[in-house]
Amino acid sequence: MTETRPDAPTPSEPRLRSSAWPWAVAATAFVTLLGASGFRSAPGVFVEPLHAEFGWSTATISSAVSLNLLLYGVMSPFAAALMERFGMRRVVSIALLLVAAGSGLTVFMTAAWQLVLLWGVLVGVGTGSMALAFVATVVGRWFVARRGLVSGVLTAAQAAGGLVFLPLMASLAGSVGWRFASLVVAAGALVVVPLVLLLLRDRPSDVGTVAHGAATGEAEPEEVVTTGAARRTVTVLLDAARTSTFWLLAGGFAICGATTVGLLNTHFVPAAHDHGMPATTAAGLLAVVGVFDVAGTIASGYLTDRVDPRKLLAVYYVLRGASLMVLPFLLAPTAAPPLWAFIIFYGLDWVATVPPTVALCREHFGSRAPIVFGWVFAAHQVGSAIAAVGAGLIRDLTGAYDGAWWSAGALCLVAAGLSVAIRRAARTPAGLASGG
Repeated sequence: MTETRPDAPTPSEPRLRSSAWPWAVAATAFVTLLGASGFRSAPGVFVEPLHAEFGWSTATISSAVSLNLLLYGVMSPFAAALMERFGMRRVVSIALLLVAAGSGLTVFMTAAWQLVLLWGVLVGVGTGSMALAFVATVVGRWFVARRGLVSGVLTAAQAAGGLVFLPLMASLAGSVGWRFASLVVAAGALVVVPLVLLLLRDRPSDVGTVAHGAATGEAEPEEVVTTGAARRTVTVLLDAARTSTFWLLAGGFAICGATTVGLLNTHFVPAAHDHGMPATTAAGLLAVVGVFDVAGTIASGYLTDRVDPRKLLAVYYVLRGASLMVLPFLLAPTAAPPLWAFIIFYGLDWVATVPPTVALCREHFGSRAPIVFGWVFAAHQVGSAIAAVGAGLIRDLTGAYDGAWWSAGALCLVAAGLSVAIRRAARTPAGLASGG
């Protein structure tokens, strides 16, 4: 059930040039996504310290990371619906508080189930509420022009955050202990809350302006959703699931998650350590991936505004698969030039898949795109969770990660085929374009 409301400025809002508001909101979202990604990925460098202190196996620790990744995705569509109902500012602020609690309380844990509860559940739910569906919501509400570019920039923040923070987390965990590193994560989440409260606004009409690229006075009527967020989220899923496009996007994105966050982000540091590379060096290489990811994802956003998104996805997956196939032959005690080539190349391709996927969701599902993309992203995280556990099991059973890299490379070729199979939409399906 929905209704419309007129555009009306709120007198109490801080005064800012109308043309600057979309960029202020985007900048706030950028910082939030950067931090959320860093908070979520921190357990990747805690594997060895936790194993050394508590004796937990790689598979046991990976199970907490796996649950974290799963909830990170499953929460995404529900968070998009909650943002429709209660606003981005409230949802994101509460999510940051959950992250702070989950990370901060880990310093008191003594059993593996507590790791699962804190890093798996609390941090997973918190960061999942600030996942890529948040990107789709910000871009859909605040931008008409340059949607692809802005989605690329925000996606780069989400992807690069974890990789950029990893060296800091690894250094802290190695020098002063993983507990201090966890407290740094908690403090970082709390620091972002005031920025969100000050500058993150829900809709252009809240501050008397229009989306970037929209003509003044021609803003579309805004939906106010009065049904429950859970009901709306499930209803949108059931409608979208009737289309082949949804399943093709979800299948490809599940493989995307398995071959990035679930595999490389979680297991690259311990895999490199198996070959004699110090953990801090391996984490530094992942940070370089994050740096090049920013350039690659922004470029992907630029291309998404100009090139068939299906073709972009197919190219990205093929190139990623080829690079994963050769990775086992490149790992060594030191970062030789061939490994640097992989790091740079993989960084450019890391989450370049997101802008074209967001564009295809909007093209096929209209105003419901943020929630639909949330479900597609949930599939991404299901793939991530399976890969996080699966790679850990492969390591425990075979003593090496080689099988995990080769399997991931083969899956990327499957994702390329799924992307090509998506049809272009002549117009937005009427049944999915309207709110409900």
